[in-house]
Amino acid sequence: MTTTTVDQRSTEPSLHTIGAVCERLREEFPDVSISKIRYLEDQGLLRPRRTRGGYRLFSDEDIERLETILRLQRDEFLPLRVIRTELDAHAHGTGTAKRRPPALSDPGGEIDIGELCERAGITADFARRLEEYDLVTPRIEAGERMYREGEVDIAAACGRLARHGLDARHLRAFRTAAGRQSALLEQLVASGLRSRDLERRRAALDDLESLAGVATELAQHLLVRDLREASER
Repeated sequence: MTTTTVDQRSTEPSLHTIGAVCERLREEFPDVSISKIRYLEDQGLLRPRRTRGGYRLFSDEDIERLETILRLQRDEFLPLRVIRTELDAHAHGTGTAKRRPPALSDPGGEIDIGELCERAGITADFARRLEEYDLVTPRIEAGERMYREGEVDIAAACGRLARHGLDARHLRAFRTAAGRQSALLEQLVASGLRSRDLERRRAALDDLESLAGVATELAQHLLVRDLREASER
């Protein structure tokens, strides 16, 4: 393990290379990798120092932040946009931000199956299984599968559940439930979404995002309640 540490007499904190950070976290997060940490930095979630040669150096505070990000992904299945909001709210002393799903009007860019698998920590075979049960939905372009950025968070969550014994066919239940919820919420703003008036469509989309946030919160509360009752039987 390679760790760069400044003179202990200095007030500067200890600094760690990206490889040392991986080794330090691997016991709790077996799937952590250098490429994943780099990706989190690219998304603006981490801001390590850089040497003149361009090497990343992480402080203990950086590592604590990274641990928080990884736990929110693993334990609460939060997408990166929501995690960023949570961390920013905490940094500004505004407490825990109200969690919202990714913006409906911002689907993000597209990636191929190789990048999807690398970032989600799944195999190509498992990705195809997720497609089979409509958990991730690619767009076929010239015979190549292209996925929206948001599919990464879905695939990663499915991968974590699969490691506990839930196969893609079992995870289809989540897709079915989400489909029913989205259909129900869509009915509430359907006329606005179909309107020819641009402002009315935007207002309907804003309403739909707000409803999605409330529905997500309700689903989480109901799930926690049911699991708590199951643990008390």
